[in-house]
Amino acid sequence: MKTSRVSLAAALAAGAVLVLSGPAFAHVSVQPSGEATKGGYAVINFKVPNERDNASTTQLEVNFPVDQPLTSVMPQDIPGWTSNVEKTKLDKPLTVHGKQVNEVVTKVTWTGGKIEPGKFQQFPVSVGKLPDNADQMVFKAIQTYDNNEVVRWIEESKPGAAEPQTPAPVLKLSAATAAGDHHDDDAAKPAAGAAATGDKKDAHDEAAAKSDSDTTARALGIAGIVIGLGGVAFGIASRRRAS
Repeated sequence: MKTSRVSLAAALAAGAVLVLSGPAFAHVSVQPSGEATKGGYAVINFKVPNERDNASTTQLEVNFPVDQPLTSVMPQDIPGWTSNVEKTKLDKPLTVHGKQVNEVVTKVTWTGGKIEPGKFQQFPVSVGKLPDNADQMVFKAIQTYDNNEVVRWIEESKPGAAEPQTPAPVLKLSAATAAGDHHDDDAAKPAAGAAATGDKKDAHDEAAAKSDSDTTARALGIAGIVIGLGGVAFGIASRRRAS
């Protein structure tokens, strides 16, 4: 009886853990394809899972941070879905690649498609220029179901606090690669060239020495043949004299 009660309690506890941890793994998130480097451009994917068993997701709205304006936002075409990009004018124009930009994207909305229960959909977007003075970007997303339910993924996580019930997607930015990272490789090239030159010189000396050795061997061989022929001639002459 005690064993059964312990097993039942363990099963209930495990079930509670699964129930409580489920939403944390099912929220709308954003991840880069590769890396999202500070000051650069990247392709980011908004991953939207369907959390309901009796409804399908029919709309996704992603709001871009106005305090970190992006001058380039281009959604990728997704079969069955239509994207709508909204822009707003800036109070102070930005200079990008030598050109002034007066407006930036503040929202992208996808409609027309459907994410059925038990499935998810990714929404890729090419973005830039990413901020070079921040470690992350927060995108507030709104997910709408076909039963008119709306889930607002807009809560920002606070350091040291538990994750919110409906956290906003957060894009982590990586540090830009230093321009001098390849200097060591470039510096190694002359050394490698010098080593190659040294190897060629050694090979040349070795070939020259081998050539001298071969010449000496040939001279000694010829001298031996001459001496041998002289000996034969001397022997023949001696026999004739004896006769």
